[in-house]
Amino acid sequence: MSSTLAPVIGIPVRLSPADAPDTDPRVAGANRIFDDIVTLVREAGATPLLLSPGADLDAALARCHGFVAPGGGDVDPALYGGPVGHPALYDVNREQDALDLAVIRHALTAGLPLLGICRGLQLLNVARGGTLHVDLAPGSVVHDPPTGTEWAPHDVELERGSRCARAYGRERLPIASGHHQAVDRVGQGLRVVARAADGCVEGLEPVDGGGAWLVAVQWHPEADVPEPALRAPLFEALARAAAPATERAHRPTGGPDPTARRRPGPRRSSAAGA
Repeated sequence: MSSTLAPVIGIPVRLSPADAPDTDPRVAGANRIFDDIVTLVREAGATPLLLSPGADLDAALARCHGFVAPGGGDVDPALYGGPVGHPALYDVNREQDALDLAVIRHALTAGLPLLGICRGLQLLNVARGGTLHVDLAPGSVVHDPPTGTEWAPHDVELERGSRCARAYGRERLPIASGHHQAVDRVGQGLRVVARAADGCVEGLEPVDGGGAWLVAVQWHPEADVPEPALRAPLFEALARAAAPATERAHRPTGGPDPTARRRPGPRRSSAAGA
């Protein structure tokens, strides 16, 4: 993929400062792995574009051929009718919610590829009218890393034939988990394509499997554990999915669409060619 035709992947920045007084230490972790996402997008052959709130956001969105909705703090429960003020909540940031939702809704409306990661999956579900478990009860699978550890590794089962399974080339995957919230009621137009052994929703894709490339996962594919080789596949799949939009954006006005299927012309008879 040449640099002039590299897809532009928009990524909303993280707005919560890690060095503010009384900041939850998980904020620093989210900010750090955000940088890993930017690096992986670039290594996949795409150009990352950091998206910030403000008057220039619409113009920046229009430059993008695909998007990543990254991880971060908890989604405001007011957005899905959840218990506002729950003691387990951390880093609820309404400005961050507004920015991330603007990016997700633009991707859905424009029909552009979208990769949702952890909080990004949760916000996608909320944007489609779904709800969340505000705090998972302890169970047979540990999703929230114990104090002093970064990740809670476990396996997930992927639906055969799903975009997620095709990207990884397997249907069982070891992943790096780091969340205490999860999907409760699945949003309209979405289906579950990955689950943990305890039934926790770990992946969402469109119901019909068609339309723009859309994959959202509850785990952190940018983590370098448990298998570093598993970091790249989803970012590479996103970059490939964004390539057609890149070609259209660079096509001269009125020029032929290289992605369109050509209709066969009229068949010439042998007599006509004699």
